[in-house]
Amino acid sequence: MLPTAAKHFPMIAAIDLGSNSFHMVLAKADHGEIRILERLGEKVQLAAGLDDQRLLSEEAIQRGLDCLRRFGQLITGLPEGAVRIVGTNALREARNCGEFIHRAEDILGHPVEVISGREEARLIYLGVSHSSADTPGKRLVVDIGGGSTEFIIGQRFEPLLRESLQMGCVSFTQRYFRDGKITAARYAQAYTAARLELMGIEYALHRLGWQEALGASGTIRSIGLVIKAAGHGNGEVNAPGLAWLKRKVLKLGDVDKLELDGIKPDRRGVFPAGLAIMEAIFDAMKLASMNHSEGALREGVLYDLLGRHVHEDVRERTLGALMERYHVDLEQAARVEAKALSALEKVAPSWQLSDDWQRELLSWAARVHELGLDIAHYQYHKHGAYLIEHSDLAGFSRLDQQMLALLVRGHRRNIPRDKLGDFGDHSQTLLRLCVLLRFAILFHHIRGGQEMPQVELIAGPQSLDVQFPAGWLHANPLTQADFAQEAEWLSRTGFNLRVR
Repeated sequence: MLPTAAKHFPMIAAIDLGSNSFHMVLAKADHGEIRILERLGEKVQLAAGLDDQRLLSEEAIQRGLDCLRRFGQLITGLPEGAVRIVGTNALREARNCGEFIHRAEDILGHPVEVISGREEARLIYLGVSHSSADTPGKRLVVDIGGGSTEFIIGQRFEPLLRESLQMGCVSFTQRYFRDGKITAARYAQAYTAARLELMGIEYALHRLGWQEALGASGTIRSIGLVIKAAGHGNGEVNAPGLAWLKRKVLKLGDVDKLELDGIKPDRRGVFPAGLAIMEAIFDAMKLASMNHSEGALREGVLYDLLGRHVHEDVRERTLGALMERYHVDLEQAARVEAKALSALEKVAPSWQLSDDWQRELLSWAARVHELGLDIAHYQYHKHGAYLIEHSDLAGFSRLDQQMLALLVRGHRRNIPRDKLGDFGDHSQTLLRLCVLLRFAILFHHIRGGQEMPQVELIAGPQSLDVQFPAGWLHANPLTQADFAQEAEWLSRTGFNLRVR
């Protein structure tokens, strides 16, 4: 479910369901600024519970749920829209992520979103930029997570390039250091695998360039602290310190022996994999040093939540760019949007469509329903739905995009009943929003060339009555034919449209 904007809530919270760790921050928002009240973090290692069929084990699910029960005590009573919960690579990969999400939502009482790798990168950069000095020039931000590693080049608060690679300290540990033994051969395998992943993005990163490099993960922080404790730096990760640390780790040969200052006991198991990835990044990016940033994904989620109300909603900007790129008829989109929202107001009480996210979803679908026309007129609703579902849309979770794509896919001809069923409890809501969108589109089938009358809408559980002024339909046979055909399409979903 799409989260609503962070209005004037006394407190807001963000929960990051990472592949290695779960983190939560509770904050007070005041005049566009955030004051952190509480931070919690636990090593859950959700990614370690993924088997060869990409299914999360019950043991891993329980570790996550136990952690969330503890987190949940701090957000009890916070209203809808004040909490945003995002899942990252482990949940992106897990085929049974729906089971985990359902149980997590029962515990927390707030929706859980699974975000794409590039959306994760955007939010990481937002957290880092708000936690760093506002210096001129470009910065490279790296976040080594449990299942993926994100790379962002940005300037001030604006990300210019976002990438996410399938390598992380938990997934690489499972692949190369499962039994805790650290050998030169295994380390070389992990390093080589990371370098191969990096080959696909290093040219684009170097082409943009940067003036400083920042790391936003626990792995980078730990490496910097170990190097500092050994007298090879001041807390940053640097090339000489990395070389020394690699020799030290290989000499110790076992994760149980990594009793080094700066490494917490619960990070020892994933430390060699993180170190191999870090060395590969330094070599590929030709880095001399990298400083650690306290800001990360969870802080970015907080600022994004706050920005939806007090500054800007990045989703609005994303859809605007999409409409421009695919040459959407802005005037027609505005007409359809206005009519759809007007119709929503009339039926909202009867159809239980009073939530902000429902209004937002209908509004956005009205704006982009003709997106696919730029590709081909034939089945353009399917082209548009594909673009929305499979593009990287900043600010949107996977579920957001899937629901928006469904409305675009279903705005004409047959409504895909099989896809509706995939949304469980939301299927009825989505069907009703789809009906409203279709009504608005038919109402403005003649693009701005005809003054349209006021109509009355009466909503039943599985029906919609549309009452035109007496004699108007008889005088406008195209509209009459449109709605007669529409009644037939909707009847296939068990919905009754009556027009008179």
